Parts: sequence; C-alpha cells; structure tokens
Amino acid sequence: MNQNPEQIARDKIDALLKASGWVIQDKKNINLNVSLGVAVREYQTDVGPADYVLFINKKPVGIIEAKREEEGHKLSIVEDQSTGYASAKLKYCDNEMLPFVFESTGTITRFTNHLDPKPRGREIFSFYKPETLQEWIQKTNSLRGRLLELPELPTLGLRNCQVNAITNLEKSFKEARPKALIQMATGSGKTFTAITFIYRLLKYSKAKRILFLVDTRNLGIQAEQEFMTYEPNDDNRKFTELYGVTLLKNSFIPNDSQVYISTIQRMYSILKGTELDESAEEENPNELMFGKDPLPVVYSERVPPEFFDFIVIDECHRSIYNLWKQVLDYFDAFQVGLTATPEKRTFGYFNQNIVSDYGYEKAVIDGVLVPYNVFTIETKITKEGSKIGLGENVDMRERLTRRKFWETIDEEVEYKGNQLDKDIVNPSQIRTIIRAFKENVPAMFPDRIDEQGIFEIPKTLIFAKTDSHAEDIIDIVREEFGEENRFCKKVTYKSEEDPKSVLSQFRNNYYPRIAVTVDMIATGTDIKPLEILLFMRDVRSSSYYEQMKGRGTRTIALDDLRKVTPSAKTTKDHFVIIDAIGVENSHKTDSRPLEKNPGMSLKDVMNNIAIGNNTSEELLSTLANRLIRLDKQINESERNKLSELADGKSINNIVKELLNAHDPDTKDSIEKQVKDELVGESPDIIHAEIQKKQQELIEGATYIFDFPELRNYILDVRKKYDQIIDNINLDETINIGWIKDQKEDAELKISAFKDWIETHKDEITALQLFYAQPYRRRELTYKMIKELYDKLILEQPTLAPIKVWEAYQKLQKSEGSPKNELTAMVSLVRNIVGLDESLTLFDKTVDQKFKKWIFKKNEGQHNRFTEEQISWLKMMKDYIANSFHIDREDFDLTPFNEYGGLGKMWQLFGEETEEIISELNEVLVA
Repeated sequence: MNQNPEQIARDKIDALLKASGWVIQDKKNINLNVSLGVAVREYQTDVGPADYVLFINKKPVGIIEAKREEEGHKLSIVEDQSTGYASAKLKYCDNEMLPFVFESTGTITRFTNHLDPKPRGREIFSFYKPETLQEWIQKTNSLRGRLLELPELPTLGLRNCQVNAITNLEKSFKEARPKALIQMATGSGKTFTAITFIYRLLKYSKAKRILFLVDTRNLGIQAEQEFMTYEPNDDNRKFTELYGVTLLKNSFIPNDSQVYISTIQRMYSILKGTELDESAEEENPNELMFGKDPLPVVYSERVPPEFFDFIVIDECHRSIYNLWKQVLDYFDAFQVGLTATPEKRTFGYFNQNIVSDYGYEKAVIDGVLVPYNVFTIETKITKEGSKIGLGENVDMRERLTRRKFWETIDEEVEYKGNQLDKDIVNPSQIRTIIRAFKENVPAMFPDRIDEQGIFEIPKTLIFAKTDSHAEDIIDIVREEFGEENRFCKKVTYKSEEDPKSVLSQFRNNYYPRIAVTVDMIATGTDIKPLEILLFMRDVRSSSYYEQMKGRGTRTIALDDLRKVTPSAKTTKDHFVIIDAIGVENSHKTDSRPLEKNPGMSLKDVMNNIAIGNNTSEELLSTLANRLIRLDKQINESERNKLSELADGKSINNIVKELLNAHDPDTKDSIEKQVKDELVGESPDIIHAEIQKKQQELIEGATYIFDFPELRNYILDVRKKYDQIIDNINLDETINIGWIKDQKEDAELKISAFKDWIETHKDEITALQLFYAQPYRRRELTYKMIKELYDKLILEQPTLAPIKVWEAYQKLQKSEGSPKNELTAMVSLVRNIVGLDESLTLFDKTVDQKFKKWIFKKNEGQHNRFTEEQISWLKMMKDYIANSFHIDREDFDLTPFNEYGGLGKMWQLFGEETEEIISELNEVLVA
C-alpha cells in the first residue's frame, strides 16, 4: 500500500499491457514461448536496463520507457532516451533497432513507429495488441509510408470542389497530419467525396478498416445506400462488390469488413460493453445533456484502439464534443471531418487543418447549388401574443391522446408568441400563416399552371416545433388548400406511417406536395425537387439553421423535376424561404450550449441511463424523485399502462429498486455476503465479485429504461394537460412580402448610424482622429476605439456595429464578416469618413496598405528587407489589424515576446526601429 510513484506507474503499465494481451515477465524468469507477445521488465541493453522490452514470437520489436505520473508533461522530452534504448544492443540478441517505441506513465502513453518515413511521436489510448505489432513488423512499409505512394487523382466524374478536397486531404495524409477538416456546402457531394477518398485509401494505401461515423441512424442508412451505389471511375464494379461495408446495428462487430458505418452513440456503447436500442440513435446526441461525471470509455479487447486506420466523421460540427469526444480519443486513427457549417470549436478540434473551404456562396457561383429568396409572413399574434379573459370557456387538450375537454379559465391568461404551440395553441395563428402562404405562392412561381389551368404547388417542406404542432399544421393545410390526405403528410420519427416511405414519396412521387417535419429531415437528407421551405419554428443555432436551409439548395435537371412537378417550365434555379416566425432575424449562436444549468431534463436523465453513460447514485436518485412526482399526477389507467411497459413493475417498485441500488446498507450486505462466500480468496477477487454484484443490482433497477416505449410514454404522459387551445383570439398579418421590401429598414439603420457619427465627430477622441489629417490617425489606440463603441452601445444599442454591417449586407454593399464589434466599428467609420471607397473588412484594408508600403520601401533597392525582417513586419501588421495601434510596450506581449521582444526588434532594424513603428501606425490606419 505504501508504493512509491515509480511502482504505481509500473502497476498501471502492467495493467494496460495485460488488457491488450501481453504476458509480463521479470528478466530472471524469461520464457518467450508462453505467448505471442511477452513484455520483459528491466531487460539489459548495452546502455543499461530498459524498463520493458517487447518480444513478438521470441524476437524483440519494441521498448517501453516508464515514467512517474507527474512526469506526463515531459514524455516528449524523453523520446531521445527511449530511442537510445531501442537503438541499443540487447543482451543475448543480435538485434537491429527496435521499431516500436513507447513512453508511458500508465495514465499517458506516447508511441513512435520508426517504420514510418518520418517517425513522429503521438499520444495513444493504450498499448497495441501483440497481433497488431506482428502484422506491422511483417509489412515492408507502414501505413504512413504507403500514404506517400497514393497515385495522382483521376478527375473524371468529379467536380472541381471534390478534386480540390481530395487532393488537399491526401497531401495532409502524406504530411501525417492526424486531423483534417473538409467543409463543403450542403448538396455539393460531401459523402460522394468521402467514399472516393475511402476507396483510394483501401485500394492504394491498403488501409485495413475505416469507420464512417454519423450521429443519427437516418444518416447511417443514407451513407450505406451511397456506398452501395458508388462506382469508382477506374473499375466497373460497385464499391460493395470490392469491399465489405457493414452498418452496425448491435454490439457485434465483424472482422471481415473494410468499412464500418456507426452512430457515435452505438460506438460509445460498444466500447462500454453495453447494448443500445435503435431509438437512442434517432436524435442528434448533441441535444443530450450529461451529468457531472460521465462514465469514461475503457479498453475494449474486441475493438482495440488500433482497430480502425481512419475515421470519417459526418456532420462533425455537431456531436464530437463532451461525452462523445471520448470515442474519437480512444482510437489511434487519422480523423477526417465532413461538414457544411463548421463552428469555431470545429476548426479548433481539427487543428485548423482545413483541406477544403467550399461554402454555400462558392457553390452557388459554380452552379453546384441554387440561391434563395426570402419571403416574410409576420402576424400580430406571432409577434405580440394575446390574452384570454377570466371566465372564458376554452378547449384544453391532452398532448398524448389529443383528447379535448372544456374548462373555464379562472384567471386571465396572457401569452407571448414564443409560447405558441407549447403552452398555448392558437389555430387562427396557424391558419393565418397557411392562408397567406396559399395566397402568395402563385406569385412566387407564376409559371406553375398545369394542363387543366390549375396552379401546381411546388414541393414544400414545413418546419414545425413539435409533433403536436405538426399535426395541427397538417389539418389546416389540407383544409385551406381543399385537398385530400396524400396532399400533405408528416415526416417525423413519431409519424404513424413509415417515415422512410413518406420521405421516398415526397422525393420521387407527385404526392405529397407538402411535407411537415420537426427534425427528421432538417439535416442530411437529399430532396432535390424541393423548392419552398416554410419556417414555422425558430432556430437559435446558426449552423443548424444553415443545415435546414440546405434542404432546398440542391440542383435538379428539368426532366427529373418534371417527374414530380409536371408544370415546371425551367430547371430549378432558386428556392424560396418563407419566414413565418422571424427566423431570419432571430439571434443565432455559433453552437448549442455544451452544458445546461441548473438541472437535467427527465428525457436526458433516462437517456443517460439508456446509453449506459451514467448510473450514479445522484442520477438514479434524481430519476426516482421525478417518478414519485409523476405518480401523484397521473390516473389509475395511466399507472397500469406504465406498469405494462415497465415489465410489470409499478412506479413504487421502480422507485424502490432505483434507491436501493446505491443504498449503503445494501452495499454492506453484499460485501458481507461475498466475503462469507469467498473465504480465503485474494482481496482482488473479493473486490471484483463485490463490484459485480453491485453492478447487477444497478442493472436490475435500470434495465427497463432500455425500453424506448417506456421512456416515450413517461415523457408524453407527464405533459398531457399543458395545452390551452385559443379559439377566441383571431390572428392577422401585419407584414408580408419579399425580404427585399425590408431594404428600407436597412437603409434607415445605416442612415441613423451615419447621423450618430456625424453628431459626435467633434466630441469623441477616436472620431476626431478619423476626421483629422493622416499623420494624426497614428495616435489611434485600442482604448479609444473601445470608448467609442461603449458610448454608441450606451446611447444607441440597436446600432451595434455588427447589426449595421448586416444592414449593409442586406443592401449587398459589403462582403465578408468582421472579426468582432470593434473591427466592424473601425471599418464602418472609415467608410463614412471617406477613407475607404466601399465598406471593407479592416484587416483586408490593413493588408492592402501593408503591401503598398512594402512595395514603396523596395523601390530602387530590391528586397530591402530580409526574410526574418519581413516576418516581424507581418507580425506588427497583424497586431495593428487587431489592436489598431502598436507601441514599444506591446513588444512585451504575444506574439513578439515569444521571438525576443523589443530587443530582437532593435537587433533586426537598429536605428530604424522607432521610424518603422511610427510609419506602420500612420500608414496602416491612415
């Protein structure tokens, strides 16, 4: 028990080696015949004893340098030491250098493969299996070596954006970069691109296994279909005739496939050794909230860390953080992210290695995707809400059964627009939007008249808030259009009709003309004939909104469009967004929050248990308390139904078992029982049996929450009485028309900003300097700009620089997006003052002025500055682009201090130092 740090580290390393199939021996008791892989402690070399020498088939192949845990931050420093042991002569062995070199504390392990062209250490989850090292030692070239031999990409059948993405990705592989990000606009062929480079990796670099990781079952099914239909341009056979493709549907992973498609949820459950119901794969897991201590992934003998050579992560901006990041950290594989809408954290996760930057705008310019127009429908109740007076008789509705009953309002109910279709349903609000849509859509597509002279509604997708909201919309759409059931259908996970069948009909058949969905086809679903998106729900995530808009961007040939929309006269050249909720103008964030406080929803509590993530005392106690409250709210019939779905257990029995699973007395009883049964056994065996019994108790209490029917019933039944149907207040449209009609609003905002600047130009220091002579502008500082911004926000918060910039964008008078409010402020003021002819990003302005300055300095003396001097000048330029000014004191800050600070500046420029600082301040901001 009183082990020193070195012994503790050795014990942890021993445990990792044993888990991955190694037999550990002391140097005095060597028997290399006992196993394929043997790790010998303290084996003697001609430079001293190595901590561990690894033998495969009695031949030395690698060494492990062991270090204390607190030395984990120094492991890269000891690479020379461990390489020295690997290069040494082993006692009794006529060996060359051992190729496999590890440094480990038992907590952190690093590995260098000296069979690689440029051996580079990397952190790994655990040691490799002996069979893996045996396979590697038998090959003439390592994977990283084989990647250097990838032949030139044949471009036949590929778009330019796809050629660019694959070419740059393969260059990244050849440089052994562990992560790469492919950004390609929705509809530009991300999956096709991925299958193309996967095919090349399997054929030319002889990759053994590749994981295609998704986050919903729907995306997995689509990916499988695309693999099945893919034909490489250098072979007339389908991909699945050449290589095995397996869509994982349970915990079994066959060894004979080359491509494995899995949701990240299922892979997590596989690594934890638990089963996962398919219902847990339906929703994007980024929505799931986790407890404080999610259970960590542990070593899996069935799926060791080296099982996959490459992992391709579809929609990688969504579900690779939090709990799920453990899955990616576990595998020692190259990672390739695919997304149309990366976020800041996506760039960070992939080490800013963006091999393809092909956004929506570029795709539209290339004709790969179609542009869109925005039509607004704004109603009074959507914007302002309404109220129901005291004593009014209203319908109440159970969400689960949709049964209505009368009730008299005993207090005034006032509701806001954001409560609609959650607490309150106002059929008139829905009807007003649908009626406005019906009346205006003929003007949007004036040529869509069929042979009978009747207007043919283009294929339309409506985004609803909930399944219940979707039901209300469908009823009103059918009624307002005077159409039959097949005209408008619901496509959600909970729809009665098979959602895949309805989706296929919507994509390929004449009916339905209108589909209503919540989330199922918000992302990752290809519906080329779609021409209208009607938003009746808001979206707060900017990336999710871009994904939803992406449903309409696909191009389609005229003949194919006419198969489902016969009246089409021209090919699809645009689509229309109808904004009935203010989604275009609502505040968007880069990402959804990683944590939500203060509590966890009942849905998240049950899903954490269902996926095997968390069965802590805190979580089971939380669930028990929620069920106790539920028991007081529901009737006898509902209790019986719940018991039927819970394997015959009543709520009372479920609660008792949940609380008993971590009860101290129960734990003591288990411990006493095991010790009585295993008298004389070792403490390790006794402890393992106690743990096993306690886990069985927990599983017995929680297994019923693996049943999706029970989880869904509990969620539905607890929110049954919370909808009031407001048939009293009628709605009306207050603003309708194309977004271009809002041009006036943008012009007013810009005019108001200009007026504010003009009014304050003589009293705010920063503005005084902008209006002054060029040499005076070198006095501008970050503090001055911040004071200008603070005063503006205090007096006119609606004129925040980013908002004014967006107004310019609506008028198509600006390009790109500023880095922050302050750089936006400087760009706007420069434009208003007349320093810039057009509204230009400040960093671009600085870049242009810097180039002119360098060019002027070089006049008459070619390459006046050395390469190192240019590097320093560029650092100064970038600093001014962000801080608007540079002083001598700033050279004590990043990045200058990392390269020698002001002293280095003097060393490079001597007496010119002060002159250069002054000139750059003046020239770049003038």
